[in-house]
Amino acid sequence: MTSRDSSDTPSFIDPADPRRRTLLKIAAASVTTFAAGTLLQSPGAWAQTPAKGKTLRIGFQKYGNFVVLKARGTLEKRLAAQGATVQWLEFPAGPQLLEGLNAGAVDVGTVGETPPIFAQAAGVDFVYIGNEPPAPKGEAIVVPQNSPIRSVADLRGKKVALNRGSNVHYLLVKALQHAGLSYTDIQPVYLTPADARAAFVQNSIDAWVIWDPYLAAVERQANARVIVNGEGLVNNTQYYVAARKFADAQPQLLHELLAELDQVDRWSRDHIPEVASQLSPLVGLDAPTLEVALKRTSYGVQSVDAATFDYQQKIADTFSELKLIPKKLVVADAKWRTV
Repeated sequence: MTSRDSSDTPSFIDPADPRRRTLLKIAAASVTTFAAGTLLQSPGAWAQTPAKGKTLRIGFQKYGNFVVLKARGTLEKRLAAQGATVQWLEFPAGPQLLEGLNAGAVDVGTVGETPPIFAQAAGVDFVYIGNEPPAPKGEAIVVPQNSPIRSVADLRGKKVALNRGSNVHYLLVKALQHAGLSYTDIQPVYLTPADARAAFVQNSIDAWVIWDPYLAAVERQANARVIVNGEGLVNNTQYYVAARKFADAQPQLLHELLAELDQVDRWSRDHIPEVASQLSPLVGLDAPTLEVALKRTSYGVQSVDAATFDYQQKIADTFSELKLIPKKLVVADAKWRTV
């Protein structure tokens, strides 16, 4: 199940930066710690150091299968044998989550397809540990219902809001290219989802590029009209990423996490109304709105294969050519090489 920023390039915080202490304090304030029991050592377990006494710190966003996993408590039960604990830290979006990973506040998290590109360009040392199938219908460019804008071509010269470095950043670039426009033909306005929602309903922007469940909410609650979604343009893939040092030291914990995520994901696929009701008080959206979002998401955790890395490389090359990231990347450098 998929889940998905400021006017400047995301400021990934170096561990030596004094701002790291502030971030860690903020993160600690939002942590929910669950005592876990012991993780059963299976033959061939890959952990380089014992998991006993270890804490798996998970960065999550307000919507998605991490929220369901957290609510169900099954990961804590799965990690029962070695005395490992789980900490949950909430972040508003992928770029901020990756800042937390870079600062050493989290070990693993879930993000869309674009934040890892910006993070890798900024020197964040992480690896891709898994992904979910594409969900192109889960993000779109929307305009007010009475707007004269009927297509992406009509965005020339218009103010278009988006969360810089988020998954929808690539959707906007590809949609503009498909319509024969360049990125410089619009006025990008970099806003968080909450600020963009306010600007949208106040008509201070012309269009908004956004993902579910914010997309479903603005469609149902603010009468937004979709001019294009990701179909035929982008994959909108959700990734699971981990700090490289943690992945190297505790691969078995990550394998257990991915296995539990896959089980929760597949359960969620077959119980959408129940998941929507469970998420509603946690997300702050009504269940019918969440059902709309859940029906166009994707389910099932996969290994990151060569084709997926090729797709990520295309995103990196696109942002490099547009000078939105400072250098060319080799995305496969962030491949998780378990032994």
